[in-house]
Amino acid sequence: MTAAKPVELVVLLSEDGTPTGTADKAFVHGLDTHLHLAFSCHVFDEGGRILVTRRALTKKAWPGVWTNSFCGHPGPGEAMTDAVTRRAAHELGIEIDALTVALPDFRYRAVDAAGIVENEICPVFTATTSSDIDPRDDEVMEWRWADRAELITAVTATPWAFSPWLTLQLPLLYPAS
Repeated sequence: MTAAKPVELVVLLSEDGTPTGTADKAFVHGLDTHLHLAFSCHVFDEGGRILVTRRALTKKAWPGVWTNSFCGHPGPGEAMTDAVTRRAAHELGIEIDALTVALPDFRYRAVDAAGIVENEICPVFTATTSSDIDPRDDEVMEWRWADRAELITAVTATPWAFSPWLTLQLPLLYPAS
């Protein structure tokens, strides 16, 4: 007999961002996704390169697309910085050396080709690491360190190859000068 997978709860939100309850993450991303709390993180190495990852083909939403370093959801009562640190270790096998909130009020709604909806208030963090990357196969199928300017050029030229949250976050993080 196989052990049941533990339920991962996400925090549901009202339109003004007030927590209203929780839901099982397995059922929160669907065709009628309730607004919920999430985060994105952009990880840099000691040379200033940004880590981009390609989502595993088994992911429910946006499988196989390139995106920021990692994303996740804080659990009920979990501090956001603790959630970011937890997901960095879980998805990429890394320790975070420094963590900064870069876009505290980022919010987006997007629909993928299969009709799966992301509807999130999603603070965006930047972090540094000196760890070796050791991603989980069920989270990340490819990864690479990229020059920030080259990533911005690639996302601008081919936004359909990247997650919608990355295409929305990059210009806010690095406005054209």
